[in-house]
Amino acid sequence: MTDTPNPPTPRAATKTEHTLPLPDGPLRYTATAEWQLLYEQEKPVAEMFHVAYIAAVETTTPRSLTFVFNGGPGAASAYLHMGALGPKRIAFGANGSLPKPPVQLVDNVESWLSFTDLVFVDPIGTGFSRSLPAPKEGEKEQAKEADTTKENAFWEVERDLSALGEFIQRFLSRQKRWLSPIFIAGESYGGFRVARLARKLQQEFGIGLSGAILISPALEFSLLGGSDYDLTAWATLLPSLAASAAHHDRAQWAGEPGDFSAHTAAAERFALKTLIPLLAAGDTSTPDEQQSAYQQLAALVGLPLSVVERQAGRIGIEVFARELLRDQQRIVGLYDASITAIDPFPDRIFYEGIDPTLDGLDRLFTGAINSHLRDTLAVETDLSYNLLNYETFKAWKFDLKGELKQGFIGAVDDLRVGMTLNPYMQVYITHGFFDLVTPYFASNHLAALMKLNPELRPNLTLQHYEGGHMFYTWERSRQQWFTAMQTFYQTAIA
Repeated sequence: MTDTPNPPTPRAATKTEHTLPLPDGPLRYTATAEWQLLYEQEKPVAEMFHVAYIAAVETTTPRSLTFVFNGGPGAASAYLHMGALGPKRIAFGANGSLPKPPVQLVDNVESWLSFTDLVFVDPIGTGFSRSLPAPKEGEKEQAKEADTTKENAFWEVERDLSALGEFIQRFLSRQKRWLSPIFIAGESYGGFRVARLARKLQQEFGIGLSGAILISPALEFSLLGGSDYDLTAWATLLPSLAASAAHHDRAQWAGEPGDFSAHTAAAERFALKTLIPLLAAGDTSTPDEQQSAYQQLAALVGLPLSVVERQAGRIGIEVFARELLRDQQRIVGLYDASITAIDPFPDRIFYEGIDPTLDGLDRLFTGAINSHLRDTLAVETDLSYNLLNYETFKAWKFDLKGELKQGFIGAVDDLRVGMTLNPYMQVYITHGFFDLVTPYFASNHLAALMKLNPELRPNLTLQHYEGGHMFYTWERSRQQWFTAMQTFYQTAIA
C-alpha cells in the first residue's frame, strides 16, 4: 500500500446509529457511508464509495468482516445491499414477484449482519464511486498524468481487481481489522471477481480469506453462449430450461409428476450423456439418433418438437423465453424464468429483448438505495447513484494482457490456485434454478472439472435455490440461504 503525503480531502462521511429488530432480540449497529481514495503512482485517482455496517456485539475474538460487490460489469452493490444482505431490504412478493410502486423497505431479519460485519463496495463508475477530476487548466504535466484518472481506466479486468484489492487493504488498515476473519461475496460478474480475488488478494495484497461466496457467478465466459462449434454451453444451460419448464408445468416430468429434483437430475444426465455427444457428432449422427434425442429434449424443456428440430437441439435463452408460453402470449424472464409478462409483440418471430425480470427490477432498487442512503443514512451529495451503468458495461475491456485464451476469459484457475494457497478457505457457490443467464449447471460442471485435491474438495460447497439470478427475492429461498450461510460462516471460522 502506497503512503501518499497530503492526500486530498475525500467527500464527507456520514456515521449513524441504528437498531435491527431480530427474533433473538435487537441488534445495535453503526452505519458508515463514505468515499475512500484510490491511488496510482502515489497520486489519488478515484474515490470508491462504500457503506460499512458494524454491529455493536461484544466478542472475545475479532468479528468476521465481509466485503460485498455486484457485477455487470457496471452494477453497483445495491442489489445485494437492498435485496438480501443489508439490514433493510425491499419487500418482494413471496416468489420474487414485483410489487406495485412505490417501493417498500422493511427490516431484514435475514440480514447477514447478525453473524458478520458488512462492507458494500461500489466499483468506480457505479453507485457514487467516481474518478477524480483532472487538474486545473494550465498544469500540463499533471494534466498529462491525469489521463489515468478517467473512469474508463478502471473498466478492465485487472485494473478493476487491483482497485478492489487496494480498497480492501486500505479499509483493513484504517479500521484496524487485519485480524478479523475476512470474507468476500460477489454476484454475477461479482462472482468472477471473487474467484479471481481468491488468488490475487493473497499473492499481491497479503490478505488471507476465511471464505469466498460466489452468487450466480459467471466463471468461464465460454459457457455464457453456445454456437455451432462451441457445444458445452448448450448442455450447461439445459437443466435450467428444464427446471423452468417444470415450474410452469410445461415439461413432461422425468420422474413422478411434481418431483422437481428428479426432473432436473434427468436433464443433467441427458445434457452430458446424450446432448453433447449428439451435437459433437454433427452430420455423422443418423436421423433416428437425432429424432430420438430431439423428442427427449422437447419433453424435458416443454417446447414443441418442431421448435427443437428447427434449432437442431441448440435451445438458446431467447428462443426458450419466447416459445415456452407462446400459446398464452406471454414471455418468461431471462434472469428468472419463473416470472412472466405479456408479450408485447406476440405476432413477431424473434425475441424483442424485453426482460420482465431485470428491466422490471430497476425501479425497485433505484428507489430503495436512494431512499436508504439519502434519508436513513443521511448521505448528502448531488451525484446520481448509478445502479447499472451501461456505459461501463459497453466500454469494459476483457483482454487480460496476454492471458486471453481462445477468445474467452475465465476465473476457475484462479479459484483453484487460491484454494491451494489457502487450504483453510471455504468456498460457496450458489445459483437460482430458474436463472437462464448464469445457469447453475455451468458451475456444477466446472467444479467437476477442477481436479481439486481430495483434501481441498470438502472446502467447496455447491448449493442452489428456487428462483432466478437474484433467487433471494424469493422469501423461502432467502430464508434457506440465510440458514445455510450461518452454518458456512461457523465452519469457516471454527
